[in-house]
Amino acid sequence: MTESSADDSGADELSGVWDVVVVGAGPAGASAAHAAASATTASGAAPRVLLLDKAAPPRYKTCGGGIIGPSRDALPPGFVLPLRDRVHAITFSLDGRLQRTRRSKRMLFGLVNRDEFDQRLVQCAEKAGAVPATGVTVTGVLANDDDTVVLSLQDGRTVTARAVVGADGSAGRIGAHVGVSFDQVDLGLEAEIPVPPSVAAAWSGRVLLDWGGSIPGSYGWVFPKGDSLTVGVIAARGQGAETRAYLKQFIARLGLSGFTPSIESGHLTRCRAEGSPLFKGRVLVAGDAAGLLEPWTREGISYALRSGRLAGEWAARVATAEDATDVRRQALNYAFAIKAGLGVEMRTGRKLMTAFEHRPQAFHVAAVGLRPAWKAFARVVQGHTTFAGLTREHGLGRQTIDLLTRR
Repeated sequence: MTESSADDSGADELSGVWDVVVVGAGPAGASAAHAAASATTASGAAPRVLLLDKAAPPRYKTCGGGIIGPSRDALPPGFVLPLRDRVHAITFSLDGRLQRTRRSKRMLFGLVNRDEFDQRLVQCAEKAGAVPATGVTVTGVLANDDDTVVLSLQDGRTVTARAVVGADGSAGRIGAHVGVSFDQVDLGLEAEIPVPPSVAAAWSGRVLLDWGGSIPGSYGWVFPKGDSLTVGVIAARGQGAETRAYLKQFIARLGLSGFTPSIESGHLTRCRAEGSPLFKGRVLVAGDAAGLLEPWTREGISYALRSGRLAGEWAARVATAEDATDVRRQALNYAFAIKAGLGVEMRTGRKLMTAFEHRPQAFHVAAVGLRPAWKAFARVVQGHTTFAGLTREHGLGRQTIDLLTRR
């Protein structure tokens, strides 16, 4: 990936009409670019796909880096995960108390550093035929009509496309153009803490999930990444001081206060409102830009990969649509695919989140004391089912969900 610029002759590598322009090169954007570039058009020609981002990879991203089963299954064919650890055990605690470790013979999920992971996804998109360009900041949508979309850039240039995928984050310009709205906003704080080999060995293959009893709906995590630990907490926005205190206390409880973090960061996660739009004309949104996020765990990588792939596939169809009616039909099909899959999962996640805010103790007791609850949780992270799938199934998994969400 090279930085975009006009050469001395005035030529601009971003000029012309692109079939699909993807804004944002995170997991959603890279997946969309890969899917669009891999699409087959009616004429047999490969779509012209442009992948824009304001920063060149690798770049740090505030994220635990957990790759659960649905994320693994949504990766491009042949993608090799740059795993830093393989998780076979989870230690659960309730605000530092009642700690218990659950173990699995089969790997529960993997852990990655997001800079490495994201860069490999961009490389996959480029290999599929997408053209990546960095140092390009999209400032808005100038036109979104029946024929094309014109994007404005910070440097004064414009980019024209037959279809656009917005994957520029929940605070990005494309989501604002589409009119995405959110009904849950949370603040995540994280520290990357280098540790000596003896400490790293104690955490190898095991993560910690701490249900934060002092702040409703909060929890903390420790994810081992070889010679460092990713330690973070998340809680509802508007409780910044309390969330910072939770992280500080959490790190102290773990005996990690004596180690200096290499990175300390924070970010907001935003979940879409139930009726929030997923497209406007020829512009589709995916991942964080669409507010697609699991409301209870705030897991977003699998939502980004899955929605990005769908957005790329449908954007390629939008680009070759015969008329305005066909454009709308293809965009509606994309929205239906999202709502029928990820939307259903988010609905179940909202129920779990509401129950968790009021009864974190019940979740802890279920995780550490009820084997069916642990098995259900393990099946979800391994990718055998989803929380929504558990509610549809008969048996102990469904009974556990019903018990936890009963008010």
